[in-house]
Amino acid sequence: MKIAIAQLNYTVGDIDGNTSKIIGSIQNAKAQGADLVVFAEQAVSGTPAFDLLRKSTFLELCEDALVEIASCCDGIAVIVGLPILTSNGTISAAALIQDRKVLRYIGKKHITARREMGFLIPSKGFEYATIKGHKCAIIVGDDLSRERNFDHSAETVISINARKYGKGTLSYRYELMRNLAFVEGKNIVLVNQVGGSTDIVYDGSSGAFNNRGELVLMMKHFEEDFQIFDTKATDTPIEISTAGDARTQMVYQAACCGLRDFFRKNGYQKACIGLSGGIDSAVVAAIATAALGKENVRALLMPSQFSPDDSVEDAKILAENLGIEYNVIPITEIYTSVVNTLKPVIGGREFDSTEENIQTRIRMALLMAVQNKTDYILLNSSNKSENALGLCTLYGDTAGAFSPTGDLYKSEIFDLARYINRISNDVIPETILKKEPSSELHPGQKDSDILPPYEVVDAILYRMIEKGQHREEIINAGFDSDVVENIHRMIMRNEKKRYQFPPILRLSACSFGHERLMPLTNKYGD
Repeated sequence: MKIAIAQLNYTVGDIDGNTSKIIGSIQNAKAQGADLVVFAEQAVSGTPAFDLLRKSTFLELCEDALVEIASCCDGIAVIVGLPILTSNGTISAAALIQDRKVLRYIGKKHITARREMGFLIPSKGFEYATIKGHKCAIIVGDDLSRERNFDHSAETVISINARKYGKGTLSYRYELMRNLAFVEGKNIVLVNQVGGSTDIVYDGSSGAFNNRGELVLMMKHFEEDFQIFDTKATDTPIEISTAGDARTQMVYQAACCGLRDFFRKNGYQKACIGLSGGIDSAVVAAIATAALGKENVRALLMPSQFSPDDSVEDAKILAENLGIEYNVIPITEIYTSVVNTLKPVIGGREFDSTEENIQTRIRMALLMAVQNKTDYILLNSSNKSENALGLCTLYGDTAGAFSPTGDLYKSEIFDLARYINRISNDVIPETILKKEPSSELHPGQKDSDILPPYEVVDAILYRMIEKGQHREEIINAGFDSDVVENIHRMIMRNEKKRYQFPPILRLSACSFGHERLMPLTNKYGD
C-alpha cells in the first residue's frame, strides 16, 4: 500500500486555511497514486486550542470542514485529526474517510499533556481498519507510547500526532518507534505537524519504520513536507544524528521556526530588540534576522554611565554584521533625572539594586515606545539560567512580547552563538563570545561576583529542573553543598518573577510555567 504522509503547518482556529491545505494535499496524493493520505492530530482545528475546544460553534465548524474534506476523497482513503464533541465531552480523534464518507472516529485514550487536560476527555483508544486490503491499526497522540500487543493480522500501525519539540525528544521518540516496530513486527507510520503555535513549536520529523525496526523514511525538521511510504518497497535504512552540532542545529531551527510563526500567525512583521553588547541579545538578534529578514529587525543601543565603551562597540559591530537598523540612545541623563526625582522619596541612600534596576526599566520604556510608535514587536532576550535564579528585573529586562531563548540555559546560549557563527561567517564578534557575563549594572559588575561559572550553575539547574533531583542527590554527585543550597533558594524565591514573564518559546522537556509550575505562595524548602 502507498501511504502519503502530509506534514503541514496548521494555525489554531484557521479552519478554512487548514482545510484548504488538507484538500490540496489530498489532490497531490491522488496525483501520485497513493492509496491513503494521513494528516496530523487536530489538523483541522490546529492545536493547542485550549478553551476553543469547549465552544460548540468551533467544534461544529470543524465537523463542517470534515464534510468538505470528505467530498474530495473519491478514489482515496484519508485519515485526518480533529476534535469531536461527544455526549461526554470533546475528544481528539482520527477521522477515517473512504469513498467520500466519514466511516468512523478513532479517539485518543491517554490525555497526558497539561495543555490538553481539562479540555479533552479520554476515548477508547486505537482501532483497526482495512484499507485497500491492508489491515492497519490507527492510533492517536501519545497512545503510541502506551499501547502494545497489536493484532497479528495488522500489518501497519498509523499514528497521528501533535508532538511538540523539546531538546532530546526526537531520539527518544524514534527509539520508541524502532523498538515497537521490531518487537511487534509491523510497519509504523508517524505523522506529526510542524510549525510554531505561540510558545510551542512542532518539529515535524514524521517518518516510517519497516517491520524490521529500520527507519526507512524521515521527513524534514521544522518545514512542511510531503512524501509517500510504500509498504512493499525495499528501502535503505536511514541513520539520524541528534548529538553535538546536530542537536544545536535543531535548537536553532526550532527557535527560528517558532519566532517566525509567532510573527506570521499573529500578523506581526517587524521586531525590535535592545542590544547590550552581551551574548544573549546578540543571539536573539541573529535568530530574529534569520527568521524575519534583516529589513524587519531594529535595535536600540542604550548605554548608561556604567556601560563599558567596548560593549557599545561590540553591539554596533554586531548590528552592522547582521545588516539591521540601529540607533544609539544614551540613557545617562534620563537615569540621573529619575534618581534625583526619587530622592525626596527614597532619600540619598547607598547605591543598591534599586538604582541598578532603574537602568533596565528605562531601557524597556524606550523599547516599548518604539513598539507602540512604529509597530516593531519587542523581543525579550532572557535565558533559562537567569529566569531560574531571578537575575532579571521585573518590568525591565523581563519585558517583551515574546522570548525565543528564555528556555535555553546560559551555556546553551553560548553553544548557539558558536553555531550561528559557523553558519553565518562569524556575525557575532569574538569579543562578545569571550566576554565574561555581566549585566553592567554598576562599575566592574560580573555575574561571577555571586555565582560559580555557568557550566557549574547550569549543570545544577538541569538536575534540579529537568531531572527533578533533590539537593542531596546533587551534592552527592560532587557539587558544592553551599552552592547547591544557594541556587535552590534563588529558584524558590523568584517564582513571582516567572509568573510575569512574556510567552517563552518552549525548547526543553521541562519549561517553567508548564511542565514545571510551582505555587507562588509556599513554604517548601524553608
